[in-house]
Amino acid sequence: MEYWQKPLRLDGWDYRNPWFYFVTICTKNRVHYFGRIKDGKMGLSEQGCAAWYFWNQIPNHFKNVRLDAFVVMPNHIHGIIQILPDENGFNPVALCNCIMPQEKIREFGKPKAGSLSVILNNYKGSVTRWCNRKGYEFCWQSRFHDHIIRNYRSLNRIRQYIECNPLNWEKDSKNVL
Repeated sequence: MEYWQKPLRLDGWDYRNPWFYFVTICTKNRVHYFGRIKDGKMGLSEQGCAAWYFWNQIPNHFKNVRLDAFVVMPNHIHGIIQILPDENGFNPVALCNCIMPQEKIREFGKPKAGSLSVILNNYKGSVTRWCNRKGYEFCWQSRFHDHIIRNYRSLNRIRQYIECNPLNWEKDSKNVL
């Protein structure tokens, strides 16, 4: 399997599982659609305001989602999403014990309702539709990065990373245009 063909998601993990997920969503070619950072503070453009607004709307569309720390940066978004058990107490992790049989791992199909992929695809679609209606040029990178947060120490470290992201922007040479 080539590097570019490697799956981005954790094999055997059901992304509907009640858990904390750290996600990063980038704009295509890392174009700075969402605003700019000056003196360690993020100034949002209209597209950035839309990205912020629609992120905060996620729990209104997915009742089993709680938002944690997040930040809109010039060309990406970092956020922590907590998926809660559904109203019936459904918890896929109890059914699959986190790891599915090997023959199930390579199955591919539509994203499952309530999964992290569905949540983020809906979010990305909302921002894109808003930008298109307003006549703004805008495009997301096709995928997203996720990290399953495994403990509270890691959760707090990631919260700190998100909070400090604007302050560290200019220190990262990849962000210089």
